[in-house]
Amino acid sequence: MGAQQSKTSPEILMHEKAVLERLRSLQLEVESEDDFVHVDGEKALVDDTITRTPEKLEIELTRAWRSRLLANPKNRLALAALSVANPRDVLTSRATKIADQHVFNIRIPFEGAPITNQRSSGRCWLFASTNVFRVALMKKYNLESFELSQAYLFFWDKLEKSNYFLENIIDTAQEDLDSRLVQRILADPVSDGGQWDMVYNLVEKYGLVPQSLYPDSWNAMSSSTLNYIVIAKLREYAVVLRNLLKSRPRISAASLSIIKRKMMNEIYIILTLTLGPPPSTTEQFEWDFLDKDGKARTVISTPIKFAQDISSQEFRITNAAIASMVSLVHDPRHDPLSLMTVNRLGNIVGGRGVTYINVEMATLKQACVSMLKAGLPVFFGSDVGKFSDRASGIMDLDLIDYELGFNVKLYGGGLDKAARLRVGESAMTHAMVLTAVHVDDEGKCVRWRVQNSWGTEPGEKGWFIMSDPWMDEFVYQAVVDPRFLVKEVRDVLKKEPIVLPLWDPMGSLA
Repeated sequence: MGAQQSKTSPEILMHEKAVLERLRSLQLEVESEDDFVHVDGEKALVDDTITRTPEKLEIELTRAWRSRLLANPKNRLALAALSVANPRDVLTSRATKIADQHVFNIRIPFEGAPITNQRSSGRCWLFASTNVFRVALMKKYNLESFELSQAYLFFWDKLEKSNYFLENIIDTAQEDLDSRLVQRILADPVSDGGQWDMVYNLVEKYGLVPQSLYPDSWNAMSSSTLNYIVIAKLREYAVVLRNLLKSRPRISAASLSIIKRKMMNEIYIILTLTLGPPPSTTEQFEWDFLDKDGKARTVISTPIKFAQDISSQEFRITNAAIASMVSLVHDPRHDPLSLMTVNRLGNIVGGRGVTYINVEMATLKQACVSMLKAGLPVFFGSDVGKFSDRASGIMDLDLIDYELGFNVKLYGGGLDKAARLRVGESAMTHAMVLTAVHVDDEGKCVRWRVQNSWGTEPGEKGWFIMSDPWMDEFVYQAVVDPRFLVKEVRDVLKKEPIVLPLWDPMGSLA
C-alpha cells in the first residue's frame, strides 16, 4: 500500500523544483526529489564550510505533500485501513505467523513448569533467573510444577537498591545537582529491573525460598504505587543528605550513618507493609508439598542453605555454578572480546558489579546452542517490543510490514544495531529463557523457543517463538556456563574492563 506514485500537478512540481533549488543553494547534494543525503557511521551530515539558518516548515510544502499523497488511490486505501486500527495489527503478516511453528530439533529434556506471570511489574529478570534455578529443584524433589519466590528476591532487591542509591548520593554530594551523573542516579533509584550479576548478589546474601512460603502480595504483582512511595522518599532523602554534606561545620561520619539508618528503616517499613515480612535468611523454614506421584514430603532448611543445595543427578545449578556463569553481550559499538562494566550500576554495596563479555553474535548463539544441547536453560536479554506480537508470541523481523503501509523501511539505511544503541532506539528491555532451538541441515539456527513470564494467555500457552534474524538484531545478552566457551573468550575476564557510564544503553535493566 502506498508504494506506487501517481501523476502530480504542474503547480506541485514547480513548488518542489523550487525547494530542490533552495537545497542546492545550500550546497547539499540531492540526486533526485525522493533521495535523502546518506552518510556513513558518525560522519558529519554537513560540511564545516556550510552556514545556514534554521528553516521554518512551510505551509505550502505540507499542502503539496498532502495533494501528492491523496492523489494516489493506494494511499487512500492505506489511510482508510491505518487510521481506524492499530497499524501493527493491520500490517501483521499472516504468512509469517504460519511459518513460525513451535517445532524444534534441539530441546532441553525438562523445561520446568508452570509458565510464570510477573503481572504488572518489571520483575522479568527475577522470573527468568528463578525459572533457570527451579529446573534442578523440580528434578530433585520429583515435582510436576514449582516456583521459587520471586517476591522474596524482590523485597531484598528493593531494600538493597535503596541503600545503594543513598550511598551513591553520599558519594556524589560534591557533584552539581544538575550534573548528568546525579540526574541519572535520581531518575531511577529503585527500578524493578535488574541484571544477572544482581541476581547472584541477592542469592548469595539472602538465599532462596519456595513461592508457597512467600507468595506475591498485591504490590509485588502491581508495583507502581510501591515504587512511587519509595522513590519519593529516596529523592527526599537525597536532598537532605546532600544539604548535610555541604553544611558547615561538616557532619561527622558517625552522625551521617545514624541518619542514613533511620532513612533505611523507613524504607524497610514501607516494603514490609506492602510486600509482607519475608522469611529470615538464617531461620529454618518448613516446606510441605506433594510430589508428582502424590507423595507428601517435607523439607526443613534455611533460605541460605536452600539456595546452596540447588542440584540433582541430572542438573547442577548450585550457588557456585551461578557464580561462575558469565554474561555474553553483543554490543557492536565496541570491539569483540572486550570486557565491559557499567559505572555505579548494581544493587548491593560491596556486591559483584555488572560485567559483560562482548562477543560476535555467532559466538553468543553457539554458546546458547551448546547450553541447550547439554540440557540447560539459558537466561537472555532482548528488546522484546520490536517486531513482535504479544498475542501470538512471535518475534520476527518479517512479522510487521511497515513498508507495505507507509512506504518506509524501519531500520533501513544507516540505522544498524550499533546505531540503534547510540541513538536510544533500542536497548535490553526484557529477560526471558531459551529452552530449544531448531537448526537446519547445515547447522544454522532457524528459530528459538522462549519461555516468557507473562502468563499463559499470550503466545502458545505462554511460550514464545523467536526467529534467528530477530535474535541477531534484538538480542543483546545471554548468560552461559563458561565451560561452553573457548579459552579465548574465557580469558577476556582477565582483561581490564571498559567502564561505561551509568546512562549507557548497556546499563539498562531488563
